[in-house]
Formats: sequence, structure tokens, C-alpha cells
Amino acid sequence: MRSVTLIAPAKINLYLEIIGSRPDGFHELAMVLQTISLSDRITINPIGIDAITIRSNDPSLPNDHSNLAYRAAALMVKQFPDMMARYGGIEIEINKRIPVAAGLAGGSSNAAAVLVGLDLIWDLGLTQDELQTLGAEIGSDVPFCISGGTALATGRGEVLSPLLNLDNLYVVLAKFRNIAISTPWAYQTYRQQFSSSYISEADDLKSRQQRVHSGPMVAAIMKRDGAKIGQLLHNDLEKVALPEYPQVADLRDAFITQGVLGAMMSGSGPTVFALVESQAEADRVSDAVQNQIANQNLLLWTTKFISTGIHLAAS
Repeated sequence: MRSVTLIAPAKINLYLEIIGSRPDGFHELAMVLQTISLSDRITINPIGIDAITIRSNDPSLPNDHSNLAYRAAALMVKQFPDMMARYGGIEIEINKRIPVAAGLAGGSSNAAAVLVGLDLIWDLGLTQDELQTLGAEIGSDVPFCISGGTALATGRGEVLSPLLNLDNLYVVLAKFRNIAISTPWAYQTYRQQFSSSYISEADDLKSRQQRVHSGPMVAAIMKRDGAKIGQLLHNDLEKVALPEYPQVADLRDAFITQGVLGAMMSGSGPTVFALVESQAEADRVSDAVQNQIANQNLLLWTTKFISTGIHLAAS
């Protein structure tokens, strides 16, 4: 069995609307998702024992079933038990660049890379749809991370409708290393505060999802209108996260004062992103915000929209 190395991009939410509750306990969502060039590098190596092992340059990363990459490998072994018997175990080497627990789907993207990588080295010939169905068993973001690009996501995030891929916008990411926001806390708090506005009837849910599909954000994407996309950024979770974490709100406001196209918290946070039109502008905004806030815990990255999900690393 050969080794394979894959690129696992991060993602941001350009739009996140919580529509209602689902019988399975998750929320019914309507989101627009976008992959960005900030990526982890995942290498899958054969080992001589029937086991799954994790190795990473980030010592904080768990190396057991709590790691989504491990869980993806375990799922593939369960689905295709003859493969480990035939080829032996695997070591998953994770070179982290995407910050952990940042609302950027780093763990989900790592899991997606393991699914794609094992499909390749075990020569399974799975389709993208089949890989995404497996991915949905691991986490709501995994199916999108497999395909990447720009997509509308509904259900709990696993039902995808590809949109026109955007690659004409640049992104500045920022987060405080000392702030972590629990995703379950964010959604549970939103439910406690706003469940009276939830839609419950199936026909009404479908109608609301369709309105997003034909709404102004999707129209702006189809026109590749960066300025309009920036104006239409929306994340319902900001309603609970920003009052609780005023530093995150201040960070978003700092971006806005720099004249960016738009700025918003990604997912459940705590990462905030700003959209700009060039690498030079991204660098300028990053430097300005770093100087404006002057906090040693503030981390910034510049990156850009990409039209791909999991893909092989260049040799």
C-alpha cells in the first residue's frame, strides 16, 4: 500500500440561518459555505500492524476517537473490513495550519481527507456522493469539505447544492488564542433565546430553504459581486456569541473600520473574517487590525477563496 498526501482546506460561512429544530436534535439550517486556501496537509502511511494511529505537529490534537480524522478511518475500516486485513493499518499524519476549534471546520476537513485518501489507496472507486454519505455520519461539515468550492447547505448542513465557484475574493482571518466558543453552547443558547421564531412545519421549512436558494446572497454569488456578498454576510449565531464574547465583537468592528467589503464571525466562532478584493488589501487590513488591537493573543492569517475541496498535494 502506498502513501498519499492530501490538502484539506478550511471553510467559512458566508451565510448561516437557523430555521428550526429537527427530530434528531440538530437544527435545520440554511447556509452558504466557501472553502479557502488556508489548509492542513494530511498524509496517510501504511504501518505493519492492524491499527489506526495519529501523528501531528500540533501536540494539542487528540490521537484517539475524539479526533474526527481517526473517526473517519475507523468508519472506513468498519465499512470495508477486508481492506485492513489486506493492507494493514494506517498512520494519519496531520500537519496543522488551520487553527483548532475556530469555526473553520479544520477537524471536518481532516476527516474528509482521510475518507478520500483511503478510497484512493484502497482503490475502492467510491463516488463523491458515496464519500459524502459516509462523511455525514462523522459530522455535518464533512460532506462539504470533500467537494469544497461554493455551495448552499441545508438540512443540518449535509444537503448540498453547488453554486458558481468564487475565486475572486481574499480573506483576512483573526482569532484570539485565549477564546474558545463551544459549538453546542452556541446552538443551545440560540435555541433557548430564539426558538419561538423556529419554523416547524415541513412545507414551511422547505419554502424557507427555497427562499435562501433564490435569495439575494445566492444572486450576488451568481454575479460574482464581491461588494454585494460582503454586504449580505449573515450569521444567526452572532446574536448569542457576540454579547457573550465582546472581544470577538470588537474584532469584527475593527475590521469594519478598515473599509472591508464585509466582516463576520464564521460558524460558531471565535474566528472573525473580513472580505477584501486583493492580496495587497488583505495584507494592509491585517497589519492595521494587528496594530489597532495590539493584543498578544490575537492571531491573523490572510487567505483567499478557492474552488476545490480535498485534493492531492502537488508532488
